[in-house]
Amino acid sequence: MKFSTSRRDFLSAGLVLPVAGMSAKIGLLDSQTLSGTKANPPIKLEHRMLGRTGLKVTTVGFGCMITSDPSVITRAADIGINYFDTARGYQQGNNERMVGAALKQKRKQIVLSTKSPAGDKEALLKDLDTSLKELGTDYVDIWYLHAKNAPGDVRDDMIEAQQLAKKQGKIRFAGVSTHTGQQELLPWMAQKGAFDVALVAYNFSMDRSMDQAIETAAKSGIGIVAMKVMAGGFRRLHAGEPLHDKLSRDGAMLSALKWTIKNQNIATTIPSMTDMDQLDENLKAMSAPFETRDEKLLASHHEFIRPLYCNMCGECDGTCAKGLPVAEVLRSLMYAEGYRQFALGREHFLQLDRVSDRCSDCSECTVQCPSGVHVAARVQHAQELFA
Repeated sequence: MKFSTSRRDFLSAGLVLPVAGMSAKIGLLDSQTLSGTKANPPIKLEHRMLGRTGLKVTTVGFGCMITSDPSVITRAADIGINYFDTARGYQQGNNERMVGAALKQKRKQIVLSTKSPAGDKEALLKDLDTSLKELGTDYVDIWYLHAKNAPGDVRDDMIEAQQLAKKQGKIRFAGVSTHTGQQELLPWMAQKGAFDVALVAYNFSMDRSMDQAIETAAKSGIGIVAMKVMAGGFRRLHAGEPLHDKLSRDGAMLSALKWTIKNQNIATTIPSMTDMDQLDENLKAMSAPFETRDEKLLASHHEFIRPLYCNMCGECDGTCAKGLPVAEVLRSLMYAEGYRQFALGREHFLQLDRVSDRCSDCSECTVQCPSGVHVAARVQHAQELFA
């Protein structure tokens, strides 16, 4: 399969594995139902408890990372979505300001989370104060230590920062976000007893061993929030783009979201939403059970995009002869191609180590992806696209 190196002609990609499952039980909170018509039936808002926090959150939340239109966020809150996620670094630090303004009138009705990637107590607390100022609020409901992928990434002084912030009333609950290594990190978090919420990458493309790690954490009282639920996104394709005819399958992304929330251990999800159409589509996941049609759709989708999407399982860590962080390089491609955020993808890529090393210098790739990703071709594509 050939990959375009044009910065304009992005490939669209994603990955799934055949899946099966029972439909999620729909529960109503305060009988919240959106009005509808015969052509568009009412949409019920499904809620679940977020672990031991006591917070009831809609199973479809809102990931604000790439949203630039605040009216989409405001409308989501008006409809009844009540979980919104941002972070200190999103959109060069501007995302929190936009999210805070969009949700100002609904602050007491919503659950607001933000994150900091800082590596020590002092920097974390400084980030938190900046986040509160930008969000225009005295507190956040959940504050995550961001992008920690192993127990060793979470130091004692980081935990102290969260505990101090709780005592000061600046946060209600402490969490950790992780992109890889959940199978190790989640059981550790459950045993540690210092965390209330975990934000994890979880979608239909991942090995089912993730289910056990999530169940262990959930049983300990940790609330589970799922991100990367679309397995790369890739929902907005246009005629003339590479793979358009093969990948423009109506409902694939909705099926992906439905697949995630059918797991009762997942309290809420944070799919990215950039426009009203995406919001309307995602809302349907709370009232439509995962069915055989969804399973078949995702399985068919997988046949076309298996070589492209990295689900960050961690199996390739340390296997590149040049020491490239393969999964993170491919994550950069996901941002550019799936989320259609080239600047975000390039920014992430340029922060990585050893990206100046070229795959073309190797006669044979030492990385073997168990999921079937064409690693050498994809990494080389990223190098040509972002360098």
